Amino acid sequence: MFIWTVLPTKTYKNSFTPKLTQQLYSTYFLEQGMNLLLFSFPIMLIAVLGCVYLHLQKKSNYESGKRSCLSMRRPVLVMAPLGIVNAVELTFGAMFVALLVWSLANYLHVSFQHLHMHGAGEKVWYAKFRSVSLRLGYIGNTCWAFLFFPVTRGSSILPLLGLTSESTIKYHIWLGHLSMALFAAHSVGFIIYWAAMLHQPSLMVEWSSTYVSNVAGEIAFVVLLVMWATSIDRVRRKAFELFFYAHHLYIIYAFFYMLHVGVAYLCMILPGIFLFLIDRYLRFLQSRRRTGLLSSRLSSNGTMELTFAKDPGLSYNTASILFLHVPSVCRLQWHPFTISSSSNLETDKLSVVIKSSGNWTRELYKQLSSPLDHLQVSTEGPYEHASSHFLNHDSLVMICGGSGIAPFISITREIISTITESNRRVPKVLLIAAFKNTIDLAMLDLLLPLSSAPLDISRLKLQIEAYITQEHEKPLEDAKKQIETKLFRPNPSDSPISAVLGKNSWLWLGAIISSSFVMFLMLLGLVTRYHVYPVEHRGEKYHYSYRILWDMLLVCASIFTGASAIFLWQNRKTSAEGKQIQNINLPSSSLCPPDRELESLPHQSLAQSTKVHFGARPDLRSILFDCKEADVGVLVCGPKGLRHEVAKICASGSAENLHFESISFNW
Repeated sequence: MFIWTVLPTKTYKNSFTPKLTQQLYSTYFLEQGMNLLLFSFPIMLIAVLGCVYLHLQKKSNYESGKRSCLSMRRPVLVMAPLGIVNAVELTFGAMFVALLVWSLANYLHVSFQHLHMHGAGEKVWYAKFRSVSLRLGYIGNTCWAFLFFPVTRGSSILPLLGLTSESTIKYHIWLGHLSMALFAAHSVGFIIYWAAMLHQPSLMVEWSSTYVSNVAGEIAFVVLLVMWATSIDRVRRKAFELFFYAHHLYIIYAFFYMLHVGVAYLCMILPGIFLFLIDRYLRFLQSRRRTGLLSSRLSSNGTMELTFAKDPGLSYNTASILFLHVPSVCRLQWHPFTISSSSNLETDKLSVVIKSSGNWTRELYKQLSSPLDHLQVSTEGPYEHASSHFLNHDSLVMICGGSGIAPFISITREIISTITESNRRVPKVLLIAAFKNTIDLAMLDLLLPLSSAPLDISRLKLQIEAYITQEHEKPLEDAKKQIETKLFRPNPSDSPISAVLGKNSWLWLGAIISSSFVMFLMLLGLVTRYHVYPVEHRGEKYHYSYRILWDMLLVCASIFTGASAIFLWQNRKTSAEGKQIQNINLPSSSLCPPDRELESLPHQSLAQSTKVHFGARPDLRSILFDCKEADVGVLVCGPKGLRHEVAKICASGSAENLHFESISFNW
């Protein structure tokens, strides 16, 4: 961060750069050496050390610090388009904006003192206009340096800050919009400069061999416009498939963007891209496996719970996410869903809850409802949620709307696991569930797992308040029907869900990062010393674009070699153990028939323990302010309006005992 701060200053240009160039320039890296050391190496080192730390943390089951600075996580700003912003996010956001403003101001201050006239008789303000346009591109490059970290699902850096890619996707959106605005100003500025000021529009199609390629930058900008237009919130929600496919143009965009900026600036954004490519390639390798689907539970309101075989050694937090790919529904699309099972309670099974609300989910429900004895499925993940400290609260208030109940199913099952296996105190739980119709009450039946073994739930303190918003009275006929359970025949080619790199996945990820990066540096040094340097040593200029092509090629080759070798080595044992999925005895009846009793509520069934309110919405302010415990965890999952309403209540000064947390899976 110190280097990023001093980078645009006069001190860095006139004092640091000459000394660093003198010390770090070598025939193996040429001018790339300095930026590789200052910008690439530190982040890669942090990523590797983060893998070691996370391995030790997981091994020792260390949890202290996860509840630190809860006051800093309290919502302080709830407004569109930023959404729910806490004190930590507001602080770091302000620091980042300050860095951009500081950088732009210093870049302009330095450049205005040494203006370069690019044409005979060029006016001074023309040169200043060009300088501003160029420096806006520099600032956009700063945004790009951080753009890929939030979308690296298996990141070893985000967990160090208590974050996951699911919780930081909004940072990717913010950075994307900000970089789009900066690159648009940069591109339009240069088009005006070339066409209106220099009267040389031919410069727009120039592909220089000694400097940046203007054509590459323009192609990248056009692709960026398409990606940005399809990622606007309204377009993304109404035409998700258009957004999904258009966003994969990032490959073309990144290619031409790097051709445009060159090797020096590539080193500044390299860590985020390098770690993202490792993660993306590992996800590709994991997705090649076929996953064993054991059973499905279908409710009449279109809700599905799919249960897969799982490696008993695989553990995950509550509210984790699993990505599913069903070729018979769509050969290209992957969709994320909440894991409803507890890895401690269901050691050999993993379940996800899906509500049929779009074309993909409706087709999946249709196929599962038909006579079917096997369904081919591939998975990615699971990707853990950052929160696992909910048991430390005195009480929990879980507020959901519709299918937002999914993460609370896993939390409920985790509490059941805790009271079954230990004498640890657990919080009392109040579940506030808002549904549109009575038929949606069937989703409450999924709170308990499908299990043939009896569950000890005598200490479970669960109160359910269900609100039916679009019906004013109970239907004459009970719309809630028995959940249909279907078992599937195992396929010898299927395998249980397991960590992509096995039991010690963090250590193996650290090995991939370190070996790939070292391999890249070695190959880059050899190519530079024995191919690039001899050309420049003869006084010739090596083609500007060829050098960046070498860098991109070597990055991909290093990641492919390192990740493939370790993945294949580590998965030899996993593939041998999971070669065939053994039949897991599952009851053919529904888990939670109406007469299933909760011993914590004597002589009452799960349905009887649920209080249903018709034609009403929950008075959330009154409910939350009635919670008098010293430490109340407030978890909310559902529509944006619901999350924002709860956040505003918890942000008020009169709710010091309420600790808010939003679980959102829609961007």
